[in-house]
Amino acid sequence: MNSPSSATALPSFHTRVLPVIVIDKLAQAVPLARALLAGGVDAMEITLRTPVALDAINAVAHAVPQMCVGAGTVLDAQDLRRVGDAGARFALSPGTGPGLLAAAAAGSLPFIPGVMTASEALAAREHGFGLLKLFPAEQAGGLGLLQALAAPLADLRFCPTGGLTAANAMDYLALPNVALVGGSWLAPRAALAHGDWATITALAQAAAKL
Repeated sequence: MNSPSSATALPSFHTRVLPVIVIDKLAQAVPLARALLAGGVDAMEITLRTPVALDAINAVAHAVPQMCVGAGTVLDAQDLRRVGDAGARFALSPGTGPGLLAAAAAGSLPFIPGVMTASEALAAREHGFGLLKLFPAEQAGGLGLLQALAAPLADLRFCPTGGLTAANAMDYLALPNVALVGGSWLAPRAALAHGDWATITALAQAAAKL
């Protein structure tokens, strides 16, 4: 991944696409990680939106060590400890206040702060973070915001997520300050529910070429 280092350096993963996954059943976690990896996507974000999220992160970390599994929707320092103990190799937030920024900067787990405005991006940079998660991307006019930030915040790189699709991902990746993109389109809920790993593998193969 070609981006400036964060306050704690992120693991090296080659994909420019970060699937954002809400796992409802623990049994989905490992087959999903294997399907994504078979398609060439070697990093995934499992969000802390369901009771099985921490167990899912732990399962992937142990059963599919080639997959760089991150934890999303991290809201406070306690979440940082919990996802680190579960085996997450990095963490992300949907939005990051000063307290979480300070805790993440002082911790050992690589962290991608979530921002929605230029002022939040500046605050994250002051804490030493060089890669930021722009959320929500399209709903907040993210493409225009990223274009506007390209010059004044040229030292920062972004991972836009939310509102991204396979159709518009290239619009974001074409921007010089976008290092990777995040989207749930890689793992549609219907495919997850039915264990349609072949479909997910095919989508991952297409995404890996972005």
